[in-house]
Amino acid sequence: MVQLTTDLIAKNVSHKNRKEEDFGQYLRKMTHLNLSDKNIDAIGDISLCRNLRVLYLYDNRISQIQNLGFASNITHLYLQNNCISCIENLSSLKNLEKLYLGGNYITVVEGLDKLEEIRELHIESQHLPLGEKLLFDPRSLRSLAKSLSVLNISNNNIDELEELAVLENLSYLRAADNQLKHMKDLEAVLNKWPKLRRMDLAGNPICHKPKYRDRIVVQSQTLGKK
Repeated sequence: MVQLTTDLIAKNVSHKNRKEEDFGQYLRKMTHLNLSDKNIDAIGDISLCRNLRVLYLYDNRISQIQNLGFASNITHLYLQNNCISCIENLSSLKNLEKLYLGGNYITVVEGLDKLEEIRELHIESQHLPLGEKLLFDPRSLRSLAKSLSVLNISNNNIDELEELAVLENLSYLRAADNQLKHMKDLEAVLNKWPKLRRMDLAGNPICHKPKYRDRIVVQSQTLGKK
């Protein structure tokens, strides 16, 4: 088992970065940490890294988000392509702006109801049980309503967008390779997104509808307009 600890950090940082100072001081000053693709199974105690702003842990084998309660300064968290099945233990990350969780095993977008600064949420391509779609907890959506600008939900078997209408600050929606079929369902939410500038629906059944792009642009107040 490979656990993310200060010992693991010590093995992976270059000596030139810390030869002039005590390693504990180095950890306390550290703002960026990249331990992607290190076969890490679990997040251990790295609370000395209290000034961490950006944490890269993608392409590992992490199954649980944990031990990040100290990390109130983190703004960017990269956890894509792990084994995470539940979004949890993030309530202390009050300054979190960008959260990357693509390629995990998450079935419900939840656990974000205490976070009101998130601008980007990337949760594409979850390994879902056969026939199931990605679900959204209303409390988390309400919390994200005023801050979320970029949402990537591609490749998650999603067949309707109505519950996302609360995301009033949305400017870019990536929803490619889903199961969106009905133009009426889409038209019903487009006018709820007054700041929407970009939308990717490639690979959805709706793309085969006659003049679907034209209908979307006509319905939206902002898409296709300079």
